[in-house]
Amino acid sequence: MDFDFSDEQKTIRDEARKLLSARCDRHRVRKLLEDKAPYDKELWATVAENGWLGTAIAEDFGGLGLGHVSLCVIAEELGRALAPLPVSSSLYLAAEALVLSGDTTMQQELLPALASGQLIGTLALSEAMLPQHALSRLKTRVVGGQLSGIKLPVPHGQIADFAVVVAHNENGGVGLYHVDLRGPGVETQPLQTIDAAQPQARIVFRDAPARLLSADGERIVPKLLDRASVLIAFEQIGGATAALESACEYAKIRKAFGRQIGSFQAIKHKLADMYTKIEIARSNAFYAAWALEADAPELALAAAAARLAATEAFEFAAKETIQVHGGIGATWEADPHLFYRRARALGSLLDSTPVWRDRLVEELERQFAA
Repeated sequence: MDFDFSDEQKTIRDEARKLLSARCDRHRVRKLLEDKAPYDKELWATVAENGWLGTAIAEDFGGLGLGHVSLCVIAEELGRALAPLPVSSSLYLAAEALVLSGDTTMQQELLPALASGQLIGTLALSEAMLPQHALSRLKTRVVGGQLSGIKLPVPHGQIADFAVVVAHNENGGVGLYHVDLRGPGVETQPLQTIDAAQPQARIVFRDAPARLLSADGERIVPKLLDRASVLIAFEQIGGATAALESACEYAKIRKAFGRQIGSFQAIKHKLADMYTKIEIARSNAFYAAWALEADAPELALAAAAARLAATEAFEFAAKETIQVHGGIGATWEADPHLFYRRARALGSLLDSTPVWRDRLVEELERQFAA
């Protein structure tokens, strides 16, 4: 297997980086946080026009059909720019859930709208602190085509047009349901989060009309989480890389005791440790990207390893970037807090680190047993 992007994918990466550098600098991200806007609508329209949202969606459903590895390329660049967009909710979660559901009617209706950016989707799976793999403990239920229950937190729930909701059916099984979040029986409440550019919501369903997408939720949801975690891992690696670059740049220009602080051994060690963790995460993410593209049996193991390594790398890089910047690193005007906010937001998006560590151990035990 080739642990590198193709020439075509590298071209996509270069063009994406060029566009985001011009349209999504740190000042713009900070301005969005000041305005308390849930996402950058202008940038969303731009990336939609450039076809990014349809990268992994099949051509039959209005996408480009370039595959998941190409979407990983774009995810890394979005992470590097700290782009305030609902890509993770709409593409990594909602679009992938629709694809895995096998419901061709709803795929024909919704995937083209997701690829064009006309609709924003999300996944309503979490229920408070309930681990997302613990499907048997879900309390939301669909009876007679009507959904009742509470989902908390739902990523980008306050701006999404529809949600793929994971809930119990009348027979006690777990299904995936399409619910119009603008329709009757739906109440959405924004939540306060550490990163306002990655908003979360509490959604209350009271006999909301729900259309069954698949009754095989117990098989689909773990696979969906694996797929999404690979894509999010690339976003985390992009953010961690940008944090390292920011720290290196500052270490070259900041002087103390008549010398650049980058010449001090303590700073060198911080930067080296950041780089090491990022490269370990990158190697795990490349392996997971291959498994995702090939739909290989190793996907669950590779996804868990990529998720854990990328989460650790981004959070470590974000913290150390603040330390390298010193006192100014904790101020609003400086960039380090933006990396820390995003690192914490992405790190908690699909379950906590202990849950993914348990999943990694389970997959290793399964392989050794086999």
